[in-house]
Amino acid sequence: MNPIASDEDVIDLGALFGVLWRKKLWILASIFIFACLGAFYAIGVATPKYRATSVILLDASGQQLLDLSAVLPSLGTDSEAINTEVEVLKSRRLLERVVTVAHLTDDPEFNASLRPLSLKDKFKNALTGTERKLLSDQEQMTTAINALLERVSVRNIPNTYVLQVTMETEAAQKSTFLADTMAEQYILYQMDVKFEATRDASEWLTSRVADLKLELEQAEARVSEFSTNSEAVSLESVQALDRQLKELRDRLTTTRATFNDAELQLAALVALEDASAQEKSDTAGDARLTTIFRENGAGSEFDARFAQLLSRAETQVQRTEAQVQSLASSIETREAEIAKQSDEIIQLQQLSREAEASRLLYEYFLGRLKETSAQEGIQQADSRILSNAVLPDSPSEPRKSLILAMSIILGAMVGSGGALLWEMRQNGYRKASDLEGDTGLPVMGQIPLLPTGSRREGLDYLAEKPTSAAAEAVRNLRTSVLLSGLDKAPKVIMSTSSLPGEGKTTVSFALAQNLVGLGKKVLLVEGDIRRLVFSQYLNVKDAKGLMSVLSNDMSLEEAVIHDTVLGADILVSEPSTVNAADILSSQRFLEFLEAARNAYDFVIIDTPPVLVVPDARVVAQHVDTVLFTVYWDKTSKAQVRDALRMFETVGVTISGLVLNQIDPKGMKRYGYGDSYGAYGSYGNKYYTN
Repeated sequence: MNPIASDEDVIDLGALFGVLWRKKLWILASIFIFACLGAFYAIGVATPKYRATSVILLDASGQQLLDLSAVLPSLGTDSEAINTEVEVLKSRRLLERVVTVAHLTDDPEFNASLRPLSLKDKFKNALTGTERKLLSDQEQMTTAINALLERVSVRNIPNTYVLQVTMETEAAQKSTFLADTMAEQYILYQMDVKFEATRDASEWLTSRVADLKLELEQAEARVSEFSTNSEAVSLESVQALDRQLKELRDRLTTTRATFNDAELQLAALVALEDASAQEKSDTAGDARLTTIFRENGAGSEFDARFAQLLSRAETQVQRTEAQVQSLASSIETREAEIAKQSDEIIQLQQLSREAEASRLLYEYFLGRLKETSAQEGIQQADSRILSNAVLPDSPSEPRKSLILAMSIILGAMVGSGGALLWEMRQNGYRKASDLEGDTGLPVMGQIPLLPTGSRREGLDYLAEKPTSAAAEAVRNLRTSVLLSGLDKAPKVIMSTSSLPGEGKTTVSFALAQNLVGLGKKVLLVEGDIRRLVFSQYLNVKDAKGLMSVLSNDMSLEEAVIHDTVLGADILVSEPSTVNAADILSSQRFLEFLEAARNAYDFVIIDTPPVLVVPDARVVAQHVDTVLFTVYWDKTSKAQVRDALRMFETVGVTISGLVLNQIDPKGMKRYGYGDSYGAYGSYGNKYYTN
């Protein structure tokens, strides 16, 4: 049964801890080995490293001698700004300054090219036929920066503006020096950045101010030139022209009215040229003409006066017409002058505004230039060293106690994991209850491993120690077999197993020996015709046996061998060219079994393993009881299931199982008792030898 999980896939903690307890020596050995390896690494292999820390305080106030926040922004106070400074401390540009100041390219700890080649590198170069590559200055600088980056750590103490710069190297003084150098170079780096920013700003502002000055001069020159070439003096002059234009327009209106009247009068006089003198006197409206007509009547004087009136009217029309044309021309001239001067004034105002804008921009940048120039040389860093690094008095690495503790924990994990893996790969049976639960068949016997070196010595041991635990186990098996029949005890008993080497033959001999102890006449038949292992128990060679009896060369009584130690008759087998399964399936073999059944109280047949050859399934159909031997903790569950399934295919049911070669020490290790069986530890008080 797997102790890791039960049938319901639930971890059995009791079984789990039981496995760990049984493998405690493995676990302790693993812990000891890993502890020794950890101690060896911490003491003899690991290089001591020393850690020193320099503390930097960030100036979050942002106060400067001059307020130049537009040119040089001060350090912010939010967490993003502080985290940014942490990254600045780990930037490659800052680390390059530290490498240069500390000459780390000449230090073998930071420049791997200065260290001697390791055995691995020498071996690799020897295989590839290459030589050690010489690094350029830039490559050495890159290597040193990478090494420094691995050895430095920067952290911000929560809820403060304090940064801790920690350096870890192989020398205490080196760690202290590099930590302080890192902090100093960080502050200098801040000042250099500000100085460069101020210098760049000054250079840019100087160039910009010069450009703006030139633009201002050009704008003012354009205003002056335009003022010189323009007729417009001022806006007042344009307004005076507007007033003159208005007067001219008023005069034009009056003159046009006069011209219209003159034309009407001329038309009226022209119309009277053919009229009578009386009509001319009445219509002309001239007092002199009326007086002449009244005093002298129509005549030369009257005609002369009318002609004079007509000529005067024509002259008036011509004169007023000329005045209208003159006024209209003057108005057009004034309008053109006003339009021209208005455009010129607008252009002059635009040029003046551009010149004023250039002047304002020039004055602003000129002020910024003066402020930036004043800032050069008086930059103030945004941080300061709060605490210099302290020379460490002991190495920070290796932490021997931690390494030893981790080694012990790792050893315990590896040992426990190995124990659990070993337990999980176990696929055999250790308890009779597990065997019965998986197969559904009763376990008739649990026989311990015999303390002997050969098969024959095992039989001698059982004969010489009849009250030993092994002998008692065989008696228990004998009792179970005798009581397995419903009405009477079985007479023909077959012993088999899944594979060779499981001890079925020894079980057959031991069972025969115990049945003889009851005063019964027992025949032990070697049914494994192929292997012929009985000679190892009896020390006989070329003896006649089963094949001679089946071929009628001799009788059963002549062929059996009586063993004094065993006390039973033994019928060995002999080599044959005929297939064993054919022999055991023959009618002659059935007749032999019937004769043996009549001649003996018990007949025990030792057959071959069922998974190897079909002999056992053939014989099992003609016996009373089938004993199936399972090697303790060795025969796999799959092998047992396959063997039992093969018996089921021929309609044979196994009568009982024998859990054989149980290791008492193994049972004790697995927590199943001091000896074989679940209650083996209680048997010592009863066993005398």
